[in-house]
Amino acid sequence: MCGIWALFGSTEDVFTLCHAAYKISHRGPDAFRLETIYQFPYCCLGFHRLAIVDAQHGMQPMRVNQHPHIWLIYNGEIYNHKELQKQFDFHYNTQCDGESIIHLYARGGIKFTASHLDGVFAFCLLDTNNRKVFLGRDTFGVKPLFRFLNEDGFLSTCSELKGLMDVIGHNSKDRIQPVLPGHVETYSLDSKCRVSYDGLTQFHAIGDIPFYATVTLLDDDEKTGIKTYLTSAVDKRMMADRRIGCLLSGGLDSSLVTALLVKFAKERNLPYPIQTFSIGLKGSPDLVAAKKVADYLGTEHHEIIFTPEEAVTAIENVIYHLESYDILTVRGSTAVYLLCKYIKENTDTTVILSGEGADEIAQGYSYFKNAPSVEEADIDSRRLCKDLCMFDILRVERMPSAFGLELRVPFLDHGFSSYYLSLDPSLRSPVNGIEKHLLRSAFDDTDLIPKDILWRPKEQLSDGLTSKTKPWYEFIQDYVEDKIQNSELEECTQQYYHNPPTSKESLYYRKIFEKFYPGQSHVIPYIWIPKW
Repeated sequence: MCGIWALFGSTEDVFTLCHAAYKISHRGPDAFRLETIYQFPYCCLGFHRLAIVDAQHGMQPMRVNQHPHIWLIYNGEIYNHKELQKQFDFHYNTQCDGESIIHLYARGGIKFTASHLDGVFAFCLLDTNNRKVFLGRDTFGVKPLFRFLNEDGFLSTCSELKGLMDVIGHNSKDRIQPVLPGHVETYSLDSKCRVSYDGLTQFHAIGDIPFYATVTLLDDDEKTGIKTYLTSAVDKRMMADRRIGCLLSGGLDSSLVTALLVKFAKERNLPYPIQTFSIGLKGSPDLVAAKKVADYLGTEHHEIIFTPEEAVTAIENVIYHLESYDILTVRGSTAVYLLCKYIKENTDTTVILSGEGADEIAQGYSYFKNAPSVEEADIDSRRLCKDLCMFDILRVERMPSAFGLELRVPFLDHGFSSYYLSLDPSLRSPVNGIEKHLLRSAFDDTDLIPKDILWRPKEQLSDGLTSKTKPWYEFIQDYVEDKIQNSELEECTQQYYHNPPTSKESLYYRKIFEKFYPGQSHVIPYIWIPKW
């Protein structure tokens, strides 16, 4: 979990703007470097590092001896970097997975590069010979990247919104835009380093199986394929020199990921037990289920019980790091924020795996039971996958990054996700009211997790962590009742034209968001609600 930040074509001394780079220091607490490019006096690259692989040589901005004209800053994990080295006979200068990006670009250009990367990433690549800048982002947008380009040819990019707000000014009407997942943006630099936009290239679409992500199956059985691809997805995400743990809610998705992680940890004789982490209010059904899975798997389990007072007090910090005002996303993020805070302060686990992404790919939300047809359910599943980076992935990427942790999501593996979405829509729809029936049945002949957990009905995150006596959202609504006047809610549509708040809770979130990110509400195009 690193942070990248860059300026190109600044008309000011870049160092007057570089203080903005420190706004994302939480993403990389291990080291920081800010570097100007000697041939380009109006350009600057900044990097906050969380050292996961090759702590000694993996610092950025990165260049290699063979291609000194290529400068790279990136945030991510390239899981197939060793395979790429063998395939193309690359001679790496480091053990850092991201070095593969430089060699791929030198060999075949930017689309060739991005289409060969199996992993999650956001990068900024500068080619000084050709005076080009490239901004790229992984298929699901797991790793965030924003940019701002004005009419004077000034380009700035950053992992998070907050790193650009001081650059454009909080009173500015300028709009910061996210780099689209699965795309690379290309820019040219003129003789004075002013930037012009060249175009947008899509290198991978959700559901298309990349040529590098195929797994040899023993037969054509769908259930065998699901198990094979998911097992491979967890396996490759153990690439780390830091301790690995797992978020465990006790639901199907996190339990499967945890079980596979524990299996590989034992096979590889890792020098530490796998730590699992669950959180909830007192009486939470998630805590009970998670404890059962942890006992079954023999993990070093950490159970965090939070109070409503702790949670509502954290909401402002949550929204600051989340950079969203979406109601369900904020509700779910608050517990994850408290959980990650605990992990950082009480353990040495730095890399954590999670079950996010399964509900979108495998139609896990309860409303899929009400879909008019399997075809329409498939369409909405793909829509959710496309928008994941603005909701669930935003939550589990930003809350760990607030504490210098790195989260990995095996269900969004290129191989697994593309294989699952390639199956007949009728196989992926709920069966007899049971969501994710195909995923559950694929592991029914194994003893990875207890059967009652395997077939446990889906709980919404903010419901599963709540007490049985009072839902979590009611604590929030009680808290904001006196903080927002009825007249404010009635008049808010005149102030907020985009996604106008419809409740005191949503207005409370929106006011906090606008305090930190005025004029940037467009980064959340709509408020998440069930389709049917």
